[in-house]
Amino acid sequence: MDEVNKSSADENILRMLLAMFLPYWPLFALLIPVCIIGAWGYLKTTTPVYEAAATLIIKDENKGVDDSKVLEAMNPFDSKKIVENELEIIKSRTIMTQVVKNLQLYAPVYEDKLYGSKEAYTTSPIVVELRNPENIVEPASGKSLKFYFEYDSLKNLVKIKNKSYPIDEWVEGPVFGETKFKLNANRSRTAKRALYFSFVHPKNLTRGLLSGLEASPTDKLSTVVRLTYRDPIPQRGENILNHLIAAYNQKAISDRDDLASNTLTFIDDRMKKVEKELNELESSIQRFRSEKGVVDLSEQGKLYLYDVGEYDRQIASISRQLAVLNKVDQYVISKKNQAGIVPATLGVEDRVLSQLLEKLYTSEMEYEKLRKTTAENNPILTAVADEINKIRPSIRENIRNQKNNLRASLGSLNFNANQSASALKNIPEKERALLEIERGKEIKNELYSFLQQKREETALSYAPNGGDGRIVDLAESSEGPVSPKSSIIYLVALILGFGIGLGYIIFKEMMNRNVLFRSEIENSINTPVVLELPHLDDVEESKKPSSAFSYITNKLGINFIFSSNKKTSEIKQNEAVLLNHFRQLGSSMGLYDRNFTKKKILITSSIEGEGKSFVGTNLAYCLAQSGKKVALVDMDFLKPQTSRSFGILKHKGVLDYLSYQADYKEILTNSHGNKNLFIVPVGNRVDDHTQLLLNGKLDVLFEELSDEFDYVIIDSAPVNLVADVKLLADYCDETIYVILQGKTPLKVLRHLDDSETLKNLKNVSVVFNGIKQRGLVKGNYNYGYGYNTNLYEEEYGSEIASKL
Repeated sequence: MDEVNKSSADENILRMLLAMFLPYWPLFALLIPVCIIGAWGYLKTTTPVYEAAATLIIKDENKGVDDSKVLEAMNPFDSKKIVENELEIIKSRTIMTQVVKNLQLYAPVYEDKLYGSKEAYTTSPIVVELRNPENIVEPASGKSLKFYFEYDSLKNLVKIKNKSYPIDEWVEGPVFGETKFKLNANRSRTAKRALYFSFVHPKNLTRGLLSGLEASPTDKLSTVVRLTYRDPIPQRGENILNHLIAAYNQKAISDRDDLASNTLTFIDDRMKKVEKELNELESSIQRFRSEKGVVDLSEQGKLYLYDVGEYDRQIASISRQLAVLNKVDQYVISKKNQAGIVPATLGVEDRVLSQLLEKLYTSEMEYEKLRKTTAENNPILTAVADEINKIRPSIRENIRNQKNNLRASLGSLNFNANQSASALKNIPEKERALLEIERGKEIKNELYSFLQQKREETALSYAPNGGDGRIVDLAESSEGPVSPKSSIIYLVALILGFGIGLGYIIFKEMMNRNVLFRSEIENSINTPVVLELPHLDDVEESKKPSSAFSYITNKLGINFIFSSNKKTSEIKQNEAVLLNHFRQLGSSMGLYDRNFTKKKILITSSIEGEGKSFVGTNLAYCLAQSGKKVALVDMDFLKPQTSRSFGILKHKGVLDYLSYQADYKEILTNSHGNKNLFIVPVGNRVDDHTQLLLNGKLDVLFEELSDEFDYVIIDSAPVNLVADVKLLADYCDETIYVILQGKTPLKVLRHLDDSETLKNLKNVSVVFNGIKQRGLVKGNYNYGYGYNTNLYEEEYGSEIASKL
């Protein structure tokens, strides 16, 4: 069931769209070819634009792209790159300005055409180069100066205003200083018309070139950058991209070289200062060693320590020798020629003293032997005693001499020992002072070595390399133009044609504040639409009645004089259509039923001019033609159109009857067209007709009309103008509410259900009047959306139904 409902809804929407826009097919048939022709003209007059594309890889350490360790060691000034930052550098004005200068784009060459001119980038034989393009001054008027030239290939000269200039030489140009004319390497064909060049300031040209440049990574995680540039000349687009990449790499190399050069200069200056300081430190060490007697403090300290030890040993030895000599001397003095043990002379190396002591010992021993065996005066004993006395002074003299010598040596040793000990004590201080000087020297040596290493690394950074970007693909232009694309232009033209047509229809119909469609009536009020009356004439009813209405009014004796250009057959068809419509209205309301008892029918509308009188008159005429006796009562006291149409505006009528100025029979007027139709005019109007409606005579009038006529049709005033309609509604059984297409305000219609207006009316039926043919051609197109043509074909025939 859901699928069935969905398909039904889709079909209804499709039918509604077809019904809405199909009537205007001639408009679309006109607009679409016009737009297509306009698109064709646009493509013919618009210069095609080609797209050149190139790709390169940016060194980005964060995304896994870096140089080898060897290259990194050779290039310490290669900073780490980020793709996003490099893209901004590529799109910078500095890079593009360099491209403009390298390609001499500031001096474009043009070729004259029948209308205007075109660029001669590939047809000009020469290009123009300025030494200082920044000196270009553009005219305040905005129109660049034109310099027409001729190239003499035989003489290799460029002629400008009867003045010749050589090729590939700097000369004083016509303007802006030194100029060089060079052969065009991009020339692929020969120009057919006059050539001229002009000058554009590089800054102004750079801004335009940057607007056509796009640079973006091919992927979020990729360092491959795609560069695109759009230009009317494919070769120039390729050259711009290739030179842009070259300028980008050259800038990276130049920046690195500048940094390396500045660093090298700084290192050289620093090395000179360090070298000078190092020389001063070496001189200080030399002076220190010279002044302090320092050669090798470590060895000197060892020597001083050794000398002090040696001196101490020698002093101890001499001290021992002196002690031995003192004992020997005491021995010699204390013995008194008595024999005894001779003290040891250990440590005394004097052989004479040893011999004397041995001789003394021998003599004393001999003396002791002789003294025991001989007398004291024995010459032998006396001789031995004399010899002993002679030996003892010699020994003492020897001892005294040795003591003096030893004491002299001991003094010298003590002095030297003190000197060595003092020098040994000063060595740490000298060592500390020397260490400070040598430490400074060592630091300067290390700094000098470091600067030498960095100087070599800086020198290695000048080694040539490919810059920061490695080219993947050189620039290549698209085979065909990317703008304008003919398929898109034609599609836009097609959409534009449809859009203008739709806009016209929407503005004409959707933006209308009045009722145009039957669906608007059905969506606004809960009242059935029983009849849709077509507009059968191309002029407004107020200015010229439709031919069918004129036919009926003439039949009824109404005098209308107007000109009609329609053929008689068409008039008759319209009359038949109109009569059949009102027969359908009577049938829809049940007026032809045998048991129908609702005789009084009220006809009203929202505002004036919606066709109440037209509907009432035609309905009354159709009912009268069917044999029913009908009274058409004009109770529109503000604008009695019915009375005026029948030419009885001044006859006695309703107001005269209510004011007791006329009898019932006096107000009835028979129409000359049909004996069953009687007209009751308004009568002579008064200032306050509402009082007359309330005096009770109205009840009598309707009773008499009901007794005499089968149907009483009341043409009343609009419901929103006076309160008469509410009063008249109490006497009526049926109400016909007339709505005129294109005139009835939609906001008034939407407020009917909210107000008490419709509630006061009985059995309301809506007649949708004046439905005009939609679209630009005749056909079965209307505003009602529900207008069943097939029904009328079955009832009235295809010729009549085709007019609905």
